[in-house]
Amino acid sequence: MDVSTLKPYGSGHINDTYRLKNLAGTEYDYLLQKINNDIFTDVPRLTENMCRVIAHLKGKMDASGEGDPQKEVMTLIATKTGPYFYEDSNGHYWRMCLFLKDTRSYDVVETEKQAYEGGKAFGKFQAMLSDLPADIMHEVIPDFHNIKKRLGQLNQAVKENPKGRAGLVFQELEAIKKRSEVMSFFQEAAQQLTLPRRVIHNDTKFNNVLLDLKGNAQCVIDLDTVMAGYVAYDFGDAIRTIANTAAEDEIELSRIQLNLDLFNAYTKGYMESAASFLKEWELRSLIKGVLLMPYMQAVRFLTDYLNGDKYYKIRSVEHNLERTRAQLQLLKLLEAQATAMEKTILAEAKKYRKHFVKL
Repeated sequence: MDVSTLKPYGSGHINDTYRLKNLAGTEYDYLLQKINNDIFTDVPRLTENMCRVIAHLKGKMDASGEGDPQKEVMTLIATKTGPYFYEDSNGHYWRMCLFLKDTRSYDVVETEKQAYEGGKAFGKFQAMLSDLPADIMHEVIPDFHNIKKRLGQLNQAVKENPKGRAGLVFQELEAIKKRSEVMSFFQEAAQQLTLPRRVIHNDTKFNNVLLDLKGNAQCVIDLDTVMAGYVAYDFGDAIRTIANTAAEDEIELSRIQLNLDLFNAYTKGYMESAASFLKEWELRSLIKGVLLMPYMQAVRFLTDYLNGDKYYKIRSVEHNLERTRAQLQLLKLLEAQATAMEKTILAEAKKYRKHFVKL
């Protein structure tokens, strides 16, 4: 391959991504990623997870004859020696995948059509992986969505206060503390015995769905965090970005509003793809995920702020604190609409389930 240009690509917080434009215009372009192995400390196992999921998705499409695996599933490029990653002399890890041309991602949802397509994409992703045993997946980030663990990390950051910032965030800490018990729903023993653990995406921001030129969902991307988890985590994180009228780091809190039309559209698309495999108690848990995920992100952003911004890329010293405040504002709005949103979830599920028990 002869490269004509190499430019930074995308808006991810963690990895560094570059688009390699192929000098041969008839051939594929590529995405080159430098994997942040400060966060993803076991790149071989992470890659094994990705390859397992990619093979499962492509195998299902090949078997059914529906869809185009080359366009609708990520394709990793192996090195000459075999692995799907490369470790350079500085201990940095790199990988490459095909660039899916004529696609686009969005950081903020602009239309109900986009929200609907996002719901269909992530619902289909979960449905196609519903028969892949969750216990064979490596836990590449231990306790990734364990809110008790995240709260423990926040408390430790407050205690150590390495940058002297704890005195600046009293209101944020109080807002988090008063919700800590109710937000621990998924760590309750009863829920862990009842809710099935499945292979999920674990990072369902809307910009992790590629849309084609007609605005239809084509491919779910960014599979670094595919692991075992609860479907509510994926549903909730998607709503966190899709129903929010502003960016996740919006400074002007008055601009953060809920677009329930987008929530309804996403839920419709999601249930169209996923309702048939979900168990009744999973459906009940989805609204819990909607509330948990902005809370979780607020905890994570605030922890990183207190620790000196080691995890997320930042544009300014206050960036992680701005993100924290924006997520807490979104959470307040979601809490006010939770009952109505749950009714929508159950009503949409009922349309696609032959045997539906009202919860």
